[in-house]
Amino acid sequence: MRPPEPPSPALARAQALLDARIDWERRDRGGMRVDVAPSLDLCARLGDPQRALRTVHVGGTKGKGSVASLIAAGLQAAGWRVGLYSSPHVERITERVRLQGREVEDDLLASGIDAALAAREAAEREGTPAAGASWFDLFTAGAFHALRAGGVEWAVIEVGLGGRLDSTNVLEAALAVLTSIDLEHTAVLGSTREAIAAEKAGILRSGLPLVCGVPAHGGEDDPGRVIAERAQELGCPMRLVPRAATIAATNLALARTALEALGRCGHAAPDGAALAGELLTDGVAAAAQLPGRLERREGPGGVPVVLDGAHVGSSVERVLDDLERAEGLSGAPQVVLALARDKDHAGILKALRGRVDRVHSTTVPSGIHLEAASLAQRVQEGGLDGEEVADARDALHRACARAAASGGWVLGIGSLYLAGALRGDTGPSVDPDRASDPCSP
Repeated sequence: MRPPEPPSPALARAQALLDARIDWERRDRGGMRVDVAPSLDLCARLGDPQRALRTVHVGGTKGKGSVASLIAAGLQAAGWRVGLYSSPHVERITERVRLQGREVEDDLLASGIDAALAAREAAEREGTPAAGASWFDLFTAGAFHALRAGGVEWAVIEVGLGGRLDSTNVLEAALAVLTSIDLEHTAVLGSTREAIAAEKAGILRSGLPLVCGVPAHGGEDDPGRVIAERAQELGCPMRLVPRAATIAATNLALARTALEALGRCGHAAPDGAALAGELLTDGVAAAAQLPGRLERREGPGGVPVVLDGAHVGSSVERVLDDLERAEGLSGAPQVVLALARDKDHAGILKALRGRVDRVHSTTVPSGIHLEAASLAQRVQEGGLDGEEVADARDALHRACARAAASGGWVLGIGSLYLAGALRGDTGPSVDPDRASDPCSP
């Protein structure tokens, strides 16, 4: 239970300069500027580092970070030097950029951020689009720069928000993956699943193969239909992956299908063997887990704690479904909950109703999250037992104390920012399902 390592002086300086820029991840979404032009300009000024990489582009509502990490692990198992770009981070900014399964070195990332900031300054002098680059535009370009400098051969890139106008949508990818579609960021992406699907399908290019976890259902508000029609318009061969019994199994099926799709397109391992789903063994998959995604931890008093960033009602339901079947977790959990203001609070609380013991409403200092008092009021109005705890760490300790009295467990959910706030007060825990796997995180 120790805090994360502080950044190197070079990274601390670069991050301070970066943090002076507009950060759309930490602002209300209604006023958000979304435009890919600054990202295109930045990358061009850096020599288009993303074009030096063979890439897989991964979008969707739930599971895109985990699926991206699994694909990267499979490519690494094939023998390639692989990078991963994901967001947001939970504790350290270096979590967003990984080389060979490890967080990027501080100074390598600092060099990329410095290069992106210098490119923005040049754009400001010349009056080109990168003059208005946001935090995420700059970090994305800096990450591409670091991946190229790190000698990466394949990179798996997770979409930040949406797809069509996301900063990452400057790739000439070998494959696109869309994991799932649900209502999220509606102020920016649209108020229906079909509208959100259209935005996320914006990462498709003419002829680009697509692996998709969103089937068409033929009813109203059908995101699968929108994606299938867009793929057909662009001549994108699409492989549909049905949802499996658990979140982990679904993510694994998507990643294995992605590797198979790359193999069918002629991509091979360095030794010439075709890429295939079998590269992603259970051991390789276990080692690819990202923090804050169904992450098993141990809290104060030895209480089992699970941290997950699910922030959509249907995702919360699936998390509870999976954890109710998991070994070592007994009874209804204590929930530590923090939610951003733009989430479907009613849908999330409905998913919790009748399945949890108490909701400990809290917040994190992000600029986008509800205050604890406001969330606690919504919890009460939603018919759940709960309490308001302004400090997230205090909420965890209260939840663990209550769980310890009954032999129960704690679920921290609603935001990856919350996972970051809680992780330092927990320690690593062995998932009983992975106890025999020496590669288990």
